[in-house]
Amino acid sequence: MRQLLAAFVTQRGGTRFHNANLTDANFQKAELKSTDLRQANLTHTCWFQAQKLNLALVETTYLEKLVVQELVTTRLGQDKNFDGLLLRGLNLCNANLTDASFIGADLSEANLQDANLSLAKLVQTQLDGTDFTGATLTGAYIEDWNITTDTKFDGVRCEYVYMRLPTKENPDPLRKPDNRQEVFADGDFGDFIKPIFDTLDLYHSQGVDPRAIAISFKQLADNHPDAGLEIVAIEKRSQNNFLLRAKTVITADKSQLSAEYFELYNKLKALPKEDLIFLLAQQDGQIQSLEVAFKTVNQGLIAVSETPKRVVNNYLEQAQIAGGLVNADTVTAGQIGGNITNYNPEQKQNLAQAAADIQQLLNQLSQSYPTATTSEKMSVVAKAVDEIESDPTLKARVIGALKAGGTEAFKELIDNPLVNILLASIEGWQEAE
Repeated sequence: MRQLLAAFVTQRGGTRFHNANLTDANFQKAELKSTDLRQANLTHTCWFQAQKLNLALVETTYLEKLVVQELVTTRLGQDKNFDGLLLRGLNLCNANLTDASFIGADLSEANLQDANLSLAKLVQTQLDGTDFTGATLTGAYIEDWNITTDTKFDGVRCEYVYMRLPTKENPDPLRKPDNRQEVFADGDFGDFIKPIFDTLDLYHSQGVDPRAIAISFKQLADNHPDAGLEIVAIEKRSQNNFLLRAKTVITADKSQLSAEYFELYNKLKALPKEDLIFLLAQQDGQIQSLEVAFKTVNQGLIAVSETPKRVVNNYLEQAQIAGGLVNADTVTAGQIGGNITNYNPEQKQNLAQAAADIQQLLNQLSQSYPTATTSEKMSVVAKAVDEIESDPTLKARVIGALKAGGTEAFKELIDNPLVNILLASIEGWQEAE
């Protein structure tokens, strides 16, 4: 039937397939001048060696772009750039896609059976339901590709892959297997890639805020208890990129979860710093520990201060924290909506003003006196305590700020290395009042 269809089009020309279902149809070697393919379902349709496809009516289909027409009719895509293109449902069986770039492209439901994708860039490529059966993936770059349980890897030929794009400094980053003398045995690649089928990957870039991340993820888990959200990895990808990877149940709608998470995250990130600190201060110890974990892995992207008991001394650049860092189902926290507006605006203003006064005082004293040694730091802090106690208004403001927002919230607003020693020195002031 498929061969007859191609022959029919060749003989008649200008055939109307408007809005037709042409899934798996075969137009190999057909002449398609004036053929109406508008709004047709072209999933897995074979266009190999079709003629005059550029003269067909192809609006609202993936054939609108000439580069796609050339790809499906010749199946020669080596060294070519298809970044960001909508290639969903293409039939590229046996295609030569060596060194091709599909960064950010959508190849979901595409037929890539027996295609050669050696050294192809499949970075952030959408691959839901894509059929790689018998394909060659040796040397492919698979950074942040979006595969699902419906992506097929049966019989894939792959000796090694790269988990990152190459750079001048590192032309073959994060090769797998790690030992460059080893390669995947038959069937090993499928076993290697399987564990990330059931994860939700949340990528952050530019101005990462660990507070907003921690609260947003917890709220997402609260909103979707059936999704089984559980963090399995926290990773710093580059100077401005950060990954939170969470395990989900197979049936979870990852697209919906991702969209909702970033809606929450962006709203929280847009809040004034004081509001976000107040909100985080109301969470329990587990979610605050999660915030610290994000800060630790994300070192170098933001400047933060921590109390001694919460500092993690190991620098974990590009590290992953796996094995149940926190089980979202067991963490409890209040709803985001409402908590922010319940705070007294005067309390927040007093907290900010007190923190600004203390930072100015510590900065002035640090410039006037040495702080190289522990004893010198303690001496400067002692002078700061004397200054505060000699000013009843300032002392009252500090005590009020500590009562309203807590030590952690107050400390977050002060960017000075002496703040921890100072707060330890005035720890008893709240009880004395």
